[in-house]
Amino acid sequence: MRRLVLAATAVVVLATGCAAQQSDAADANSPETSASSASKPPDSPTSPKPSSPKTTGKTPDGTLLVADFGSDTVTFVDPDRGAIDSVRVGEAPYGLVVGEDGRAWVATAEGVAVVDTHERKRTDLVAYETEDLGPVTGGEYRGGGMGIALAPDGDHVYVGVNVPGGNGTLETIDTGTREVTDVTGVGRRPFDVDVSRDGREVYATDHDSFDVTVVDARTHDARRIEVAPYGTEGGLGSWLKPHYAAVRPSDGRLLFPFEGEKLVVVDPDTGRSTIERMTANTHQHGVTVTPDGTLLAVGTGPIDPSRDEGPSLSVRTKDGKEKVIPLDGPHEDVAVSADGRTAYVTGGFTRDGYWNGISVVDLDSGDVRRLAAGERPLGIAVL
Repeated sequence: MRRLVLAATAVVVLATGCAAQQSDAADANSPETSASSASKPPDSPTSPKPSSPKTTGKTPDGTLLVADFGSDTVTFVDPDRGAIDSVRVGEAPYGLVVGEDGRAWVATAEGVAVVDTHERKRTDLVAYETEDLGPVTGGEYRGGGMGIALAPDGDHVYVGVNVPGGNGTLETIDTGTREVTDVTGVGRRPFDVDVSRDGREVYATDHDSFDVTVVDARTHDARRIEVAPYGTEGGLGSWLKPHYAAVRPSDGRLLFPFEGEKLVVVDPDTGRSTIERMTANTHQHGVTVTPDGTLLAVGTGPIDPSRDEGPSLSVRTKDGKEKVIPLDGPHEDVAVSADGRTAYVTGGFTRDGYWNGISVVDLDSGDVRRLAAGERPLGIAVL
């Protein structure tokens, strides 16, 4: 039934950012936009402008780092007080990852920025080797880096690079020399990048081609596995595509949530998938998984408001029990505190309806508070 309803929706509206590849000027007319508050909400007491004074000295543990997709900065955020500092990194930063040495690697439209999070300064910008990226710009379809991940040994960074209008690439960066050592072809718009527990494989989630590319980290050989529990009908105009993945700690399988209805579990060795039931009934984007196997999935809001639920955070234990925590407005990505008690969900969102802040979620009580932070924050990490 959902497949039929959504196919009908795609006929009414030709394409959407989460669905089709088109200009940002058309975004406001997409079904995802209309279902998720088409215009950016004004500042209010629930989402104030950051006003905290700049903190000097070393960055405290537990500070949040967010990628300001609506600007050219990353913002450092005290989880209690709000923004404390920002650093210019490059236009439209999307994903970021932080190593044990305190260096952050940020995927921007211009290159991969290297940030010393202790001193809060950019130390380098690694240019992409992928061609045909188009002009440096912002927006959901801009060329340049999207998903990004760090090898377990810290020796390499892997960044998914969007090539407007075509298939993307996975660029491998040597973290010692800060040079690109390999460029591997992947699918369209690599929203997310993950690495296997042993570091031998890299996984690029290819949003617009309904698949995940599995790349051998040593040989750079690549193979693609379809991830399409609703089928691929509608092509670029379909809503039902993979967005973000998580690597399950217990067995290394890849977890892809779809629509708050289905969790696709992919064995990257065999390419086979199984499907488990989910309960949020909402369009889902960002995910993370904790060391004990708890999966957190961000619900951005309904595709069909007459049938689907609003924004939420799904908290799913390793035995499949779910708690769905409602959120106010669309969100994009999620990170969890070191003690596992608090989730931080970015309000940036890849579509219109975003807001400049983070929802701080108490995972035990389900209480949620809003914290002003950054400019359309997408990627997030806990330092």
